[in-house]
Amino acid sequence: MCLICGWVYDEEAGSPEEGLAPGTRWADVPMNWTCPECGARKDDFEMTAI
Repeated sequence: MCLICGWVYDEEAGSPEEGLAPGTRWADVPMNWTCPECGARKDDFEMTAI
């Protein structure tokens, strides 16, 4: 989950519009990837259980 805006990355769904295919694990998301909602860096995300 993005600590800035609250956007949630779901590994199962991926984020195809951002170039992340369904099933892409968070560990495999590139470090230069940014939040599609606010532009925050991957470092600004925290793992949460939903």
